[in-house]
This record gives sequence, structure tokens and C-alpha cells, in this order.
Amino acid sequence: MTLSQPIRVAVSTVILTLRRTDDGRAVLALPLVLRTRAPFAQQWALPGGWLTAEESPVDAAARTLAETTGLAPSYLEQLYAFGAVDRSPTRVVSIVYWALLRQDDVEAQIAAHRASGRAPENVQWFEVDELPALAFDHAKIIEYALWRLRNKVGYSRVAQGFLPEEFTLAELREAYESILGRQLDPANFRRQVEATGNLLPTDRFRTGSHRPARLYRDNTDVELADRGPLGPEETSTR
Repeated sequence: MTLSQPIRVAVSTVILTLRRTDDGRAVLALPLVLRTRAPFAQQWALPGGWLTAEESPVDAAARTLAETTGLAPSYLEQLYAFGAVDRSPTRVVSIVYWALLRQDDVEAQIAAHRASGRAPENVQWFEVDELPALAFDHAKIIEYALWRLRNKVGYSRVAQGFLPEEFTLAELREAYESILGRQLDPANFRRQVEATGNLLPTDRFRTGSHRPARLYRDNTDVELADRGPLGPEETSTR
């Protein structure tokens, strides 16, 4: 790489979902795209592409994500700008976004994309603890996204982004445990989340082999994530 080379701007997206394994565990997973050309041909990478002169970074992130994976989250948050000089054979700065999607939304969006005849190619989902070798600095990007998620779970409603509209406290605790990578005491967890005011109990219960469990929903007066002073046009695809 020479100093005379232009600097190009790319976008990448880290999309996380909570999916259940064959043995019943809830694990964090994300889609990766197999590169078909140099550099890093036949290596896995985050969904992404080039920023064009006609679109904002968040619009480019939404477009490239839809083109490569068929996914369209309602909310994209800017994660970080990665611009180390040696991160690519040519000078590239990547603006990275991240989002959470419920597994049922993932399945529905992929099915709709496939039915349209535009099924994404070279895409595979991986558990975050079992990632393959990645192109560029994408392993570092994913590590940073997970660090951000684990920090946000302590002060925001971010874990609810993995859950359906109504959920039990046990399901919410399972989401927290999957994010944090450790077990939580059920009684302490109940006291802590009920004290936040982020949850509203419903009059409905989930029945099964155990005693009925009350269903809760989000307090929609509380933002899923703090968007700060920039406004939705800088952070959202809606």
C-alpha cells in the first residue's frame, strides 16, 4: 500500500440473535458471508460492502445486509469505526453497525427472501463461541460488539431485543445468561429486573410441565437502547 492510494469507506454489520441448540441451550449466533474473491478469498467475513456517494452509512449498512443475508432489522446502532492502516491490503475505513434480531424474525425474513427467488448465497450462521478464521480484522470487530453487548445489558433493555413481545422472567434470565456467559441466581435476578421498572406484568401465564409462569412485556416508554442526541436518522433504519 502506498500513501497515494485513496481511502475508501466500507460498512459492515454485526447481527446477533439468540438461538436454541439441539441440546436445548440458548446461544448467541451471527451470520457470516464466505468471500469469493481476494483478498481473503474463501474466508468468512461480516456482511458488508462499500459506502456509495448517494447514501448515508446507516442506509448502506441496511442495503448491504439485505443484499448479503436477506435480513432487515428495524434498528441499527453504530458500533465503531475501524480504520487501522494495516487492516486491509488497500486503505479502508469500515463503519460498523450492530443489531439484535429475534430468532423467529430471522427465520421469517430468510424464508421470505428465499421465496422471492433472491436467497442469499454463501451465508452461514455461527455460534459466537465457535467462529471460524475470519477475514480482515472481523474477529476483533465481533469481540468488540460482544463486549459492548455485555456492558449494555447491565443498564439497558438490550436483552429484550432477543425475546418475543411477551416473555417469562425465566426466558429473560436465560437471555441475560447467554449474553454474560454465566449463571444468575433466579431470586436475585427477579428482584433486580422488577426494580428497574422496565417490565410490565400481564394477566397471562405460560403453562407447561411446571407451574404457570407469568408473562411480562416491555415498558415501551423506555428505549431499547439509548440513541443519544443524534436522533433516529443516524441510528435507525426506520
